[in-house]
Amino acid sequence: MQVCKKCVLDERFPGIRFNEEGICNFCSSARSADNQQSVKQKYEAKFRQLVQEHKGRGSYDCLVAYSGGKDSTYTLHLLRERYDDLRLLAYSYDNWFQSERARRNIRAVLSRMNVDHVTVTPSFESIKRIIVTSISPDLHPAKALVRASSICTSCISLVRFAGFRMAIDQEIPFLIFGMSPGQAPLATAVVKTNPAMIGTMQDALLRPLSERLGDMVKPYFLEPRHFDKADAFPYSINPLAFADYDEAVIFETMHKYGWQKPDDTDANSTNCLLNAFANQVHVDKFGINPYASEIAELVRMGCLTREEGLSRLAEPFPAAQIADVKAKLGVE
Repeated sequence: MQVCKKCVLDERFPGIRFNEEGICNFCSSARSADNQQSVKQKYEAKFRQLVQEHKGRGSYDCLVAYSGGKDSTYTLHLLRERYDDLRLLAYSYDNWFQSERARRNIRAVLSRMNVDHVTVTPSFESIKRIIVTSISPDLHPAKALVRASSICTSCISLVRFAGFRMAIDQEIPFLIFGMSPGQAPLATAVVKTNPAMIGTMQDALLRPLSERLGDMVKPYFLEPRHFDKADAFPYSINPLAFADYDEAVIFETMHKYGWQKPDDTDANSTNCLLNAFANQVHVDKFGINPYASEIAELVRMGCLTREEGLSRLAEPFPAAQIADVKAKLGVE
């Protein structure tokens, strides 16, 4: 099987092509390191300017999606340390598959940071039905499944829309996501959202879920009243897209807050017990690891070596963890 000589993508990845040197088209078209750094600096400068314009207008300056994983924890750290005493509200979305270590990490970190926190917990029956429905390979557009499994795409969408509901209701100007630069390209670093944009995003998920599950999914999305508040739609910010990203530095920094690397999750997650099952379903249906795109981008950026990326993709999914999830969901 042919594998790109620069990153980790192989010939099964959708849309891939190789040149005579064995380098894939995604690597060939990637930004140079200098160009990428220049663009990062522009995005960070734009965020700093926006902070000065909007800071202090409401009860909170930023609403931060906080899973307890390494990336969202490091995002909280960056916001607290770099941006002039922002008033932060963190929210965690409990999908009933949160790692026990992640729960303890959330408590440990928040006890050392001046950050308010809320947890959103849908009913287990609702989450179960959404997850089982998301096993279907035709729920989401094929383009979305290049970057994440169908189950994770559904779950992350619920996290996003919970954030948009809170940000709009409380008129919080910035909605912050702690996604790695492999998950969130530079183009998503600083985006001013609006009703038309978010309405299109919502319809892409709400419509197919409603067709399968009916009105039980409506509480997890924006209501018509939200779309009447155009001025309250927040900026969507992915700080890790423009920050320096070094996993060794991230782990060292997190330890200072009492954060410990979980031993109860798979190799590609530091917070979610559902992840291994979602990955296995994706591999069974499409033949590729849903983390391949993210890891390939991290390799191109120099955040991981190619050998580290290949090793991470080769890590077997924990069978016992998958069996536990299947039993909890009641699926074969």
